[in-house]
Amino acid sequence: MIGDLGAEDATALAALVARNEVTPDELLDAALAAVEARNPSLNAVVLIQEGVARKAIAEGLPVGPFRGVPFLLKDLGIEARDFPSHNGSRLFANTVYPGDSSIFQRIRATGAVTFGRTTSPEGGVGAATEAAVYGGPTRNPWGPGHTSGGSSGGAGAAVAAGIVAIAHGSDGGGSVRITASSCGLFGLPPRSAARPEGCAWRSVRPR
Repeated sequence: MIGDLGAEDATALAALVARNEVTPDELLDAALAAVEARNPSLNAVVLIQEGVARKAIAEGLPVGPFRGVPFLLKDLGIEARDFPSHNGSRLFANTVYPGDSSIFQRIRATGAVTFGRTTSPEGGVGAATEAAVYGGPTRNPWGPGHTSGGSSGGAGAAVAAGIVAIAHGSDGGGSVRITASSCGLFGLPPRSAARPEGCAWRSVRPR
């Protein structure tokens, strides 16, 4: 079992799984341990659904580019039946969705193991991730006195802190890009119908 995701990117983790050097359950164990150790000082991860993730692994993951890699959804906009959302607001706290959005279905098809959600400012409005529903701001792993950006600040903080190697982030007005700049990451914003949502990444590799 690997004890820390912080040194590897999502491509490397998927390769370890493909070579049977580590299992998806072991990667999930490492991600959960990282949440427990690092999240209390960051306030980046606001929902854990370990049982949902374990069930997805047990039932067999799709053979995609991120098969077995732990993944976190932003707590804004993405409807996923097993992942209730606050959308950053007390008004929408614990919203339960009747089904999965097409975007989440596409995320699942990559083989990634979604196990929780990350913070977002209320309604996704703002270049800093602060919302009363989460009990306070999301802090930057490089300096707790600084912002992690927004509105995908939870995703950026989780990746920068080594909790996960990749996390979902939407970008309606610079959210992924602002967060990537704040947290020292690569931000992949939406570009077209083929890529309607973004992500925060630890690295970018040449084709």
